[in-house]
Amino acid sequence: MPMQKNVTRRVLLKVSAVCLALGAASRRSDAQTLPPALMLARLHEAGQPLAGVWVSEKYDGVRGYWDGQHLRTRGGHAIAAPPWFTAGWPAQPMDGELWAGRGQFARAVATVRDQRPDEAAWRAVRYMVFDLPAHGGTFDERLPALQTTVQQIAQPWVQAVAQTPAPDARALQRLLDDTVRAGGEGLMLHQGDARYTPQRSEALRKLKPHADAEARVLAHVPGQGKHVGRLGALWLELPAQAGQPAQRFKLGTGFSDAERAAPPSVGSWVTYRYRGLTDKGVPRFASFVRVAPEPGL
Repeated sequence: MPMQKNVTRRVLLKVSAVCLALGAASRRSDAQTLPPALMLARLHEAGQPLAGVWVSEKYDGVRGYWDGQHLRTRGGHAIAAPPWFTAGWPAQPMDGELWAGRGQFARAVATVRDQRPDEAAWRAVRYMVFDLPAHGGTFDERLPALQTTVQQIAQPWVQAVAQTPAPDARALQRLLDDTVRAGGEGLMLHQGDARYTPQRSEALRKLKPHADAEARVLAHVPGQGKHVGRLGALWLELPAQAGQPAQRFKLGTGFSDAERAAPPSVGSWVTYRYRGLTDKGVPRFASFVRVAPEPGL
């Protein structure tokens, strides 16, 4: 009997040790998928000051955060880039966009989501670095440090985002028009005297011809008239934001015939374009743009 008790005790100890190890591994895994503390942009509005502001192109790709060891999405998920892509990158964090070129958003998303990296696809991706989150200085001070960091990496697929002093409002609008006409998405405005703050900030603003956002598909509304047998509209839900509850609204325009025949699935996310908000916070004149990646990608 004493021998049986000793054996049982050793088994229980081993089981406890395994459970502790699994729990620790799970906690490490959870920590690895926590969203990184990123600086997020607000919309630029007419009349906001442009003195001391840097302007760059807004790259339509996937946000990529280099934490000093791993490349991660905005949501904290590991990106399975080929080893050569990040070889020799510094230990300091970098913030940037994984970009496959103008008009190639879907291509960039597909490449980044693939857990078995496609070597040929990754050869077409560039890491456009626009900030150094851990630097500690103002953006005016971070910018030369960023350029030096990228020069030291010395890889053609790692590029420092070109920054220029903001012109006056009229010239800024011309620059936006020229960028969009050439296939770009829009512009980013970065306040030179601002430090990197891990939150949505007025010191980082985006300027686009139309405002856009993402929402989750709740349901399909059957079509009528010429759209009988196809999608009529989507019921969407906007996630709750600071001080604002979740909002639901119907999106019925902007779809091609092919998209109405095979609409975005319930539970997926879509990008829509709109012109301002109602008093209740619902988008005005919303129009479908495309299927969006899951939040955080």
